[in-house]
Amino acid sequence: MSTAEGTPTQGKIKCVVWDLDNTVWDGILLEEGKVTSRPAVIEHIHRLDRMGVLHSVASKNDHDMAMAELASLGLAEMFLYPQVTWGAKSASIERIAGKLNLGLAALAFVDDQEFERAEVAAALPQVTCVDAACLDEELTRPEFTPRFVTDESAHRRAMYRSQLARDDMAAAFASTSEEFLASLDMTFTIAPASREDLQRAEELTVRTNQMNSTGRTYSYSELDALRESPDHLLLIAALTDRFGSYGKVGLALVEKGRPDWRLNMMLMSCRVASRGVGTVLLGHIMGLARAAGVGLLADFVETGRNRMMQVTYAFAGFQEVARDDVRIVLAADLSTLQAPPAYVRLQVSS
Repeated sequence: MSTAEGTPTQGKIKCVVWDLDNTVWDGILLEEGKVTSRPAVIEHIHRLDRMGVLHSVASKNDHDMAMAELASLGLAEMFLYPQVTWGAKSASIERIAGKLNLGLAALAFVDDQEFERAEVAAALPQVTCVDAACLDEELTRPEFTPRFVTDESAHRRAMYRSQLARDDMAAAFASTSEEFLASLDMTFTIAPASREDLQRAEELTVRTNQMNSTGRTYSYSELDALRESPDHLLLIAALTDRFGSYGKVGLALVEKGRPDWRLNMMLMSCRVASRGVGTVLLGHIMGLARAAGVGLLADFVETGRNRMMQVTYAFAGFQEVARDDVRIVLAADLSTLQAPPAYVRLQVSS
């Protein structure tokens, strides 16, 4: 296995991209016409799927034949945005990463051919390359083992499949972006985090990078203590639309004090970045602070990947008031609060 990142990170692989011939099945489909699935490989695919790891395909093959074979094996639904072409597999992997909105470092590529693995490793050094002959050892490494398996993990593939359907609809939508968002019939729910939410909350702090204000992770026990603290407010947000649920997508931790509350952490899943709901949770917290008669400060730590969150704060009217070596302190202007976008219903639970 090759990886450009040195020390393995537990659960860093979010999607495994598979070759087909002599990898998922025995034989070469175009030459033999009849292939046999590899039960051990199929079990790995299902095992990882249950833990929330996604799967796709990068195969040099006849597209229609390959997809028909996957369907006959009962595997077609397991693979998101499969790429069956005669082009370079590195190009296929780049398309998959872009379509699923995943960083290349979150992808692994499994192939039986050393040449194909070398081509991908040279073109995309961030991708983890795996020899198909070593699956039992490699696919149980920490990189492939999520730190958290939540209730949402088993539904992650379905949520991504719904997202692909939304993307297809958006591409075909002839009107404005706001009209498209209105057509989704979105409901954004904000509630205090319950104990049942904490595994997902912990997972969000680890998996969310682009829209994470500080990059800090919190353990289940830390979040549970903060949830019960009278000096803190731990909020969790969920989103649904007419295609189904996005799951729990947002988390915020507020330290309540005088004369200011402090937003220690706020994050939003990158899966909903294009849905225009990034400011809804932030706007709700700003409204709570104003109703309590306090100011609102927010911590921001630049991680190299969270520029989008910095823009979200700026769009909501936050301005820098202090900084040290790593942390920027922002202050909210609570004199004018932005209402949630007209295309999303906001539901708040106490």
